Amino acid sequence: MEYQFLKITTHETVQTLTISAPQSLNALNSKILNEMEHFLDNLDPQVRVLIVTGDGEKSFVAGADIKEMAELNEEQGREFGARGARVFRKIETLSIPVIAAVNGFALGGGCELAMACDVRICSDNARFGQPEVGLGIIPGFSGTVRLARLVGMGMAKELIFSGRNMKSDEALRIGLVNAVYPQSELMERAMELATRMAANAPLAVRYAKQCINDEYDLAAAEAIDYESRMFGRCFATNDQKAGMQAFINKGKAQFKGE
Repeated sequence: MEYQFLKITTHETVQTLTISAPQSLNALNSKILNEMEHFLDNLDPQVRVLIVTGDGEKSFVAGADIKEMAELNEEQGREFGARGARVFRKIETLSIPVIAAVNGFALGGGCELAMACDVRICSDNARFGQPEVGLGIIPGFSGTVRLARLVGMGMAKELIFSGRNMKSDEALRIGLVNAVYPQSELMERAMELATRMAANAPLAVRYAKQCINDEYDLAAAEAIDYESRMFGRCFATNDQKAGMQAFINKGKAQFKGE
């Protein structure tokens, strides 16, 4: 499938998904969400890390498309929100790490997209926020869920109830992003991080992500038992044998994801 609003580039086992609708600062509409869902459902199995970013220097994703939302009734609004939430959940539960490289505005749906990724790094001109209440709506792509989990309930309530934007330094301080870089360095830094992740045992990285995601809502005893079972599963992989043998022999393992 050829995409109208997505650009896909691949470097070895790292793939970059660029949302490209510069005339609207990459705002998410139904067509873009549908293209993203198709891309995620058909992701190349050889890809080990995915980077998500926005086209241009001004905006990651400026939000959801307000012109489209303005015409929706209650049922259509519910469906639009559900579509975005479904796509973002697919990002969150991908078996590979997903890095958000936030280059500018990440407001509303853009902030929610970044939060669905595993790691967020941003440029020094990035701006984050959930301004939906100023439009008479609430975050609809799971923002009320993920923001509270990332920055705490009190901070999430302040940001959502006020609708204010924050600069990159505040986003770093409250733990919304992992690092801030000059805009000229952002994609290079994202690729460095992705390459480092991609060099590790793919199944081990997959199991680690699965543990972190699935254990979040479990009681401590259940979570520890879950981790133990996933730890044991690693010993059934060829990558575990290759990794440990390389360590013993002071060499470098070549992981095959099996």
